[in-house]
Amino acid sequence: MTPNDFNPQAGKPVTLAPALRRILAPNPSPMTYRGTNTYLLGHHDIAVIDPGPDSDPHLAAIMAACTSPQRITQILVTHSHVDHSPLAKRLSEKTGAPILAFGPSDAGRSDAMKACLEAGMQGGGEGIDTAFRPDVLISDGEQISAGDQMITAWHTPGHMGNHMCLAWNDAVFCGDLVMGWASSLVSPPDGDLTDFMASCEKLRRLDANILHSGHGAPIIDPKSRLEWLIEHRKSREAQIIQQLSLAPAAASTIATKIYSDTPTALLPAATRNVIAHLIDLEGKNMITRAGAPTESAIFKLL
Repeated sequence: MTPNDFNPQAGKPVTLAPALRRILAPNPSPMTYRGTNTYLLGHHDIAVIDPGPDSDPHLAAIMAACTSPQRITQILVTHSHVDHSPLAKRLSEKTGAPILAFGPSDAGRSDAMKACLEAGMQGGGEGIDTAFRPDVLISDGEQISAGDQMITAWHTPGHMGNHMCLAWNDAVFCGDLVMGWASSLVSPPDGDLTDFMASCEKLRRLDANILHSGHGAPIIDPKSRLEWLIEHRKSREAQIIQQLSLAPAAASTIATKIYSDTPTALLPAATRNVIAHLIDLEGKNMITRAGAPTESAIFKLL
């Protein structure tokens, strides 16, 4: 299956495995692809993974898919971008199910990203659900009930500080850490590339047979996809270093050079990816920065 072959009907449950269904939310966009994947895990007691955006039709679709004798017993959120978490509150109020996550939207944020915020860098990309408040905090490596199934939660920051992956049998619900249709967005001050690369290595060590992503089709060869993603980031790093070898530059200037085939509408996201790389390179003492860690900072090679 190619990425373009993935085009399910929004709101219609699709069975992926025994005890696992997926419902596509009606929020397609350049950032969310066909929309957010919401997963229903369990036979009778159901855990909803990533309930998605605050959408009346999507809420109705989730409730319609979990009629008696089934009941929703937990709501799990991989991370609190606005396309993943806002519906959690209304779903919890309707069902009485608690919301479980690593923490609120500022949880797990790295010191480098805190410095970006303090310097005045604005959030970019998919948008933060600033009102998100889980009822139950789950920690790295914790085993928890998810419906009538068991999962292990792993803290995997990078795309966002409070991002978690959820391992179930030989599968992992990987949120937006890995996607089959595109490389994942790492956008400071929400996302930290140093953390992202470490989380990709962590996910690789879990040795899953399948990844169920927040967007797009199941990833049936996780090892190859993770290797591609890691090498893709290393390739971008090399391109950025090559541009800086020509002259000091800001992220936006570098982005126009190395993302020459990217649609104009996606160049701001590409620029955020470049900023993420620049901050990572600075942390590795490979480049220096003139000015505060914002979009206008000028970076040069050491």
